[in-house]
Amino acid sequence: MRTPDQILELLDLLAEQTADDLEDQDLDFKEWNTRSFDDSVKLVIEMEVCMANGGGGSVVFGVRDRVSGRANAIIGVPPEVDVNRLKRAVYDCTDPKITPVFEQITVPEGSGRLLLMQIHPGMPPYTDTSGTGKVRIGKDCKPLTGSLRKRLMVETGETDATAALVPGHWESLVSPVALERLRNIAAAEKAPREMLSLPDSDLLRSLGCLTQDQLTRAGLLLCGKPEAIRATFPGYVWTFLRMDSDTSYSDRHDGLDALPVALGLFEDRIAPGNPIRTLEIGLIHAEIRAYPGVAIREALLNALCHADFRLPGPILIKQFPNRLEISNPGTFVGGISPANILHHPPVPRNPALVDALAKLRLVNRSNLGIGRMFESFLIEGKEPPVIQESGETIIVTMLKQDVSAPFRAFVSDESKQGRHPGVDELLVLQYLLRHSELETTHAAAMCQRPDPAMRATLSRMERDFGWIERGGSGRGTYWTLSRSLAKRLRPEVVDRAQTRIDIETAKTRIMSILKDRAKHREPGLSNAELRAITSFNRDQINRLMRELRQQHPEIKIIGERKGARYQYETGL
Repeated sequence: MRTPDQILELLDLLAEQTADDLEDQDLDFKEWNTRSFDDSVKLVIEMEVCMANGGGGSVVFGVRDRVSGRANAIIGVPPEVDVNRLKRAVYDCTDPKITPVFEQITVPEGSGRLLLMQIHPGMPPYTDTSGTGKVRIGKDCKPLTGSLRKRLMVETGETDATAALVPGHWESLVSPVALERLRNIAAAEKAPREMLSLPDSDLLRSLGCLTQDQLTRAGLLLCGKPEAIRATFPGYVWTFLRMDSDTSYSDRHDGLDALPVALGLFEDRIAPGNPIRTLEIGLIHAEIRAYPGVAIREALLNALCHADFRLPGPILIKQFPNRLEISNPGTFVGGISPANILHHPPVPRNPALVDALAKLRLVNRSNLGIGRMFESFLIEGKEPPVIQESGETIIVTMLKQDVSAPFRAFVSDESKQGRHPGVDELLVLQYLLRHSELETTHAAAMCQRPDPAMRATLSRMERDFGWIERGGSGRGTYWTLSRSLAKRLRPEVVDRAQTRIDIETAKTRIMSILKDRAKHREPGLSNAELRAITSFNRDQINRLMRELRQQHPEIKIIGERKGARYQYETGL
């Protein structure tokens, strides 16, 4: 949820963005209907239910979401609107009952008053008293259809496919090979020795996988025989493909083995296509693979334990000459998306299975796995994995890349001095190794952090570590690699002074074109056209044009969003 101070910081961005641009899974802006109090109350109830079903969040009332400019967007909430009356209305009209929290935000525009409604996550699904409900999906409130209700029940553990008991005595279902493999990989991850030394029945009970001599489905997936797994999970199968191209493969292997056996087989088959390079780091000669082992293990475990076992479709590993793709049936749950997965609290699809794996130290409940995957690539100077949702499948793609010796040595040296770059810092540094500049907003989106938190991280990287340097001021602030670090990691980097000369040259060229177009009464220039003219990226163009408009007020923005164009108005 967002604090009032965070909302005030976001409102400052309305000078150049719309409130709709600022919305997210946990944040929405809504205009207050001054003509009908009843309609406004209905909107409050609808948003309370929507956000509660979507995992909680914040709704700001009194802001138009599709207009630019603070004065135009902020209309406020009338002072006579009674917060206690709103609380009673929401409580009376929701099922199960919800009691919202309201905070008032004072602003100079409109009525001078905004209402911030804070919705805490609860136990969905929620509806109004007529049975109607919505759920927050990204930036939208979608109708709470049957499939979405089913999805919410999965997220709350009410339909855990791995918690049910399997008919038959447990000993007839268990594979000794799978159980031994489970003990071995758990021991390698430093699971408690006293637990791993227990007899089979006691071990399974301690994992929550055995109840009155009956195995849970989670236990079956962990140590069951293939034929028992097939009978209980008809759609379960795993497949490995060694791809020669996007349409042909030279090796295929399918199986129904328990998860720890499948994990070992996957790792063995990936290894031949995962070459090792020896890198000298100080006195150590480290062996570094194209795909870091920790990243492969985390991605495979995620695919195996978060698969939707109710869906037909394989847990699929496709190893191409230049990349590795690991996918599993299912969709993201609990408001998780590729845009927030780095820091979102974990939401297990299969709580019973994940609980057992967590006790074995094979997964954790703190969402460290995704960060470890990213970090293992980034510290070697490689681009991190790409995580996406395609239909009812989640895909993790890792590119086959060579290690950057200078960057790996830099991380090692900094760590020895107690300056350990985290995932956010590594993402920033890797971006600046490939681009000349980075703006705070872009960095926040890349690191999946709020702007204020990202700004603090960037300032610390400059002030405490000297890794980056600040350029510009205010909203025109941008960041570059520090001169010393650039010389160490990228000796061929263009001198920043020359970069500034290039920007000034670009300004002169743009002014000339805008004046010429105005003279001949032709349309102005779009962001895309400006990028083509200058070879700058979108963020650089946005910053450049902000500077240029400050210097030349006669340059105006005509149109909105993708249709916006910069135009020189000769009448000024």
